[in-house]
Amino acid sequence: MSRILVVDDEPYLADLVATALRYEGFETVTAGTGAAAVAQAGAFRPDLIVLDVMLPDVSGTEVCRRIRTGGSEVPVVFLTARDATEDKIGGLAAGGDDYVTKPFSLEELIARIRAVLRRTNPPRSGRLTFADLVVDERAYEVRRGGRRIDLTPTEFKLLSFLAANAGRLVSKRQILDHVWEYDFGGNDGVVQTYISYLRRKVDSCGPPLIHTVPRVGYVLRLPREDD
Repeated sequence: MSRILVVDDEPYLADLVATALRYEGFETVTAGTGAAAVAQAGAFRPDLIVLDVMLPDVSGTEVCRRIRTGGSEVPVVFLTARDATEDKIGGLAAGGDDYVTKPFSLEELIARIRAVLRRTNPPRSGRLTFADLVVDERAYEVRRGGRRIDLTPTEFKLLSFLAANAGRLVSKRQILDHVWEYDFGGNDGVVQTYISYLRRKVDSCGPPLIHTVPRVGYVLRLPREDD
């Protein structure tokens, strides 16, 4: 679960963005001033900051500079009503990773956030294990109970995402964002299709590990008595 710090001096807007992000599975806190943002960046240690440029005490660009001066490389998505080219250049020059202008759609903002997180946190390269399932990202190999399972590239990426989040519920939208990227033109029906492919290959080798939470998403876990 990534942590997001939302900084905006309009409480309604800050709470709206924070609530939308929580719904998408992020852990969020808010701040209404530049000083509070710098303090929260140190205490909360976010994975990304959504930062308004127009703050009542210091500018968002100055907040970004202070955070960078303190040694933090946390990615920053600027959120502002200023849409002039020089404003965007200034924000990026101050250490920002993206720039979203008001008014904006929550869907676009969340997609931008996920894209920045993917760029700044590349996929881990190593071995993911859960129960008797082993996903070796270096060797590009999957085994269950010692038996090798052949997967397509998309199936492998989907299983790696589930294994990296083993025990956590992930929504269809989160899967689309991480496996197919946020600008994928299809719908979440493709997730259900690929989950069924994985089940035929992975769950046929032992007790089912891939479980559906109706109308919500999927979770990789051991079966329970009520399954």
